[in-house]
Amino acid sequence: MTIRPFSTVLVANRGEIARRVFRTLRRLGIRSVAVFTDADADAPHTREADHAVRVPSYLDVGAVVAAAVSSGADAVHPGYGFLSENAGFARACAAAGIVFVGPGVEALEVMGDKIRAKEHVAAHDVPTVPGFSATGLSDAEIAAEADRAGYPLLVKPSAGGGGKGMTVATGPDDLADALSTARRVAAAAFGDDTLLLERLLERPRHIEVQVLADAHGTTLSLGERECTLQRRHQKVIEEAPSPVVDAATRARLGEAAVAAARSVGYLGAGTVEFLVAGDRLDEPFFIEMNTRLQVEHPVTEMVTGIDLVEQQLRVAAGFALELGEIRLDGHAIEARVYAETPARGYLPATGTVGLWHPGSARVDSAVETGSVISSLYDPMIAKVIAHGPDRETALARLDAALADTIVLGVDTNIADLRALLADPAVRAGDLDTGLLDRRGTPEAPEPSPAALAAVAQRVADAGNPADGSVWGRVGAWRAGGAVAARTVSLEDDAGQVHAVAPGTAGEAVVTGGPVEYWVHADGGAHRLRVVSRRDAAERRRVAAGRAAGAVDPDLVAPLPGTVVAVHVADGDAVDAGARLVTIEAMKMEHTVVAPHTGTVRLRTSVGAQVARDAVVATVTPGVSAPQDHAGFPASADPARTDSVIRTTCVAEAGVAGEDARIAEAALKPGEPMPADSARSISVIRTNSVADTGVAAEDMRIAEDAPTSGVLTHPAATHPRPDDSAGIPASAPIPSHKESLS
Repeated sequence: MTIRPFSTVLVANRGEIARRVFRTLRRLGIRSVAVFTDADADAPHTREADHAVRVPSYLDVGAVVAAAVSSGADAVHPGYGFLSENAGFARACAAAGIVFVGPGVEALEVMGDKIRAKEHVAAHDVPTVPGFSATGLSDAEIAAEADRAGYPLLVKPSAGGGGKGMTVATGPDDLADALSTARRVAAAAFGDDTLLLERLLERPRHIEVQVLADAHGTTLSLGERECTLQRRHQKVIEEAPSPVVDAATRARLGEAAVAAARSVGYLGAGTVEFLVAGDRLDEPFFIEMNTRLQVEHPVTEMVTGIDLVEQQLRVAAGFALELGEIRLDGHAIEARVYAETPARGYLPATGTVGLWHPGSARVDSAVETGSVISSLYDPMIAKVIAHGPDRETALARLDAALADTIVLGVDTNIADLRALLADPAVRAGDLDTGLLDRRGTPEAPEPSPAALAAVAQRVADAGNPADGSVWGRVGAWRAGGAVAARTVSLEDDAGQVHAVAPGTAGEAVVTGGPVEYWVHADGGAHRLRVVSRRDAAERRRVAAGRAAGAVDPDLVAPLPGTVVAVHVADGDAVDAGARLVTIEAMKMEHTVVAPHTGTVRLRTSVGAQVARDAVVATVTPGVSAPQDHAGFPASADPARTDSVIRTTCVAEAGVAGEDARIAEAALKPGEPMPADSARSISVIRTNSVADTGVAAEDMRIAEDAPTSGVLTHPAATHPRPDDSAGIPASAPIPSHKESLS
């Protein structure tokens, strides 16, 4: 008979992690309590709990503790992100007589500061990356220490986590900018601009060790996870065990992780993270300890057979760990499914999930059919985890599960995840943390014939042509001749128009209409828009008269959001790269930058809500004094647009994210724009902003890191009905798919 460690547990989190904890609570017969904000009043986690309490913010310590007290909770499970590593929250729980399911305050405080954590574990014989603290040092003194330590150096904030603020100084000339950027992001995100500088390891792998510890003197290592596949510090795919760690290295990693945990009297589940150089796998270096459950904990659960949430609860209740010998069975791989648009530089996407169907694997999800993906919280909507007797089988099963996972109504990265799993380097296990960034930004996936035919058939069955004309109602015909086969013109997300004959498409699933449809077929999802014959003819005429390399002077919003700054006046002469408008969305700032020299006409103002693809400014080509704005080179060819997209986390103050991500796309220097581009390329630059209203486990970041070329981000080629692209940029966003008030 299983003894329940608690009778009622409040989960101080939302989304997939809240639902994941509820699952274990149900199995153990423990009453669950959810907290929710107004935006999450009808969210799956709110409805799934046995009881739910409204709070003004997931970061409101007083409100969350009050909810625990009023609901009769014995304990609070913080999940990850939000308050999970907040020592003040742990103290508040203790003061209210409620158990905090996590480590003690000492562990939270020591490991929550990278400089202190590094110095602390080094004193307990845990290997650390060579480097130094910049605390109390002037920039000149930092430069002197940097020369002694040797370049390249990684400059990162001491507070917080998840890669926010990390910049790279490749040499003395880069150091000042790297320090400035790291301080700015750290101050905004964490309220602390203290910096730590460490040696940058070449072709590093990110390997972490799961530990469990109780109050009876037992601290265990549950093996390692390979978390190397990251996009600018944002983990994308994780696996256990690592494909390159042998038994001897696993033992060495485990000993170091256990030593780090014991040094702070750790209790519960935690993760000790290491970096290893690609050519020196036998030399792991401690980088930090995450004093909570990790996003990627399911892969450890699947290879060990241990429910980590259950063990957290047992340890918090004072029980001893009784797990016996830890054995690793087979291989497990996890992919994070995000609401984002890879072809737009991995920018977050919003919308309403028209259809959700999980694939044949373990799926920890935050959504269901009808869920609204807003700009308020992190865009991770699910984790798909597959297990197999070996790595090759696990990879195949994960790919099959992703192919069967249906998310219609909002863009996701599922197609990109499948492409990544098929990458020869990934299949061979030849990984390093820069692999994803080197892959660049993908093209929008091309719909399969089956997907096109299925949507064409749905349009034909609906009997409502896009233009509503008499010719559309009559259809194709000729006097005295046979009836011609009807075709439907469908535009995909790359702007390509397909003339398609309706037909059956096997297992294709179609939602939406009458103008925009979503379809899942052949393991991929696509958005297709019906194009009338009149529009198709107009596009052909425009394309025929368009000069090669020409671009539209209109600059558009990359995603729906709020204009927080306008950097120029209407009618100003600007150079290529000049900052024009900054938009805050999905807890990030995106600065639209002039693609070429000319005169700017503003189409929006501070405080305005803008829809995705709404025009925010127009730059009419002209002559301006050559200058270097914001570090971006002016284009030598006025017919070509050079653009940059960098995305910086707008994190909640005091909350460390699990990881961070940046999206980038590139045209090679000198490469002309496609001749049929109907939108100009928007340049987006980043600035970090602190926001105390919303937090998430995996916030996104971009850094002003040195680049070898000019990065570009293709804007949409045509307005999309669901994005209200045709409305004035200053008008409110009209669709609940794009905003949540």
